[in-house]
Amino acid sequence: MLPSPQHSERFRRDLEALAGAPARLGLAVSGGPDSMALLLLAAAAFPGRVQAATVDHRLRQESVIEALHVEDICARIGCPHAILEVTVPHGPGGLQAEARTARYEALSRWASAEGVDQLATGHHVDDQAETVLMRLGRGSGVAGLAGIRPVRREADLLVVRPLLGWKKSELVHIVSQAGVAYVEDPSNDDDRFDRTAMRHLLAEHPTIEPHRLARTAAAIREADEALCWAAERLWAERCTVAEGECRIDPKGLPRELRRRLLKRAILILRRVHDLRPAWNGAEDVDRLLSALDKGETTTRGGLVASAGTTWRLRLAPARRSVNNKPTLPDR
Repeated sequence: MLPSPQHSERFRRDLEALAGAPARLGLAVSGGPDSMALLLLAAAAFPGRVQAATVDHRLRQESVIEALHVEDICARIGCPHAILEVTVPHGPGGLQAEARTARYEALSRWASAEGVDQLATGHHVDDQAETVLMRLGRGSGVAGLAGIRPVRREADLLVVRPLLGWKKSELVHIVSQAGVAYVEDPSNDDDRFDRTAMRHLLAEHPTIEPHRLARTAAAIREADEALCWAAERLWAERCTVAEGECRIDPKGLPRELRRRLLKRAILILRRVHDLRPAWNGAEDVDRLLSALDKGETTTRGGLVASAGTTWRLRLAPARRSVNNKPTLPDR
């Protein structure tokens, strides 16, 4: 049932290159071909060090059966398995975003309880290509176009994506060769979701090669890391936070670095003052930046930003209530 030694060795190298050899490797396994291949590869590469979890979002009637199928495969290869039931709220982020948040919260709790030091997911190169195209369509900046990160933290959980260099067709082949059945989530073909449109676009235009898009994402990720490195040092040199306000020296800095310092200042002050007003993220940062570059003073999201040799950000004064009652004439 397990994959070939060549495949398992390739997987071991790919995973250890991300965060070193795991003492205890957790797997997020949904039952689809990608995560089932992840399960088989990890069990072969790290015998005795792997355990899996399946998150049941309870959005489809079939989800319980699919989770039990994963449990059966795990039992056959000697891999501990848990089913994590979650409730997906009807929040402002949309169904997929809310499901993702609920999923990672459940996985983080499970990993902490089980002593898992790394959690691997089944994201592959086709997923990366779809993500880059989606973010291009949304007008994302450098950080967004870096795509799916091979390693990132979700709260206290270290998440690794060792299959980002693997094609989906390779993963389907591994599962099929092992004789393991897998499920196809019908939401993958749901036209309501942007990712479905990107998947169809790639299928209809084979000259747009997923590996090339993934290489582009990797190059942009390196650029983003360099900008983060520079911004971190500039923050220490040019920014101060005291008495509930922030001051920034923007002199001579490229716009992207000014944007990053401004964004960090905004996030800090919104947390310091526990601000609740609506905030449009990148759009509001750009509006503030444009106003400051013009030498203007402007207010967004509960903060007032003043231009000058040094930018100053502070809590906006409370709005005065307006009395609309008519004024009676003096007698």
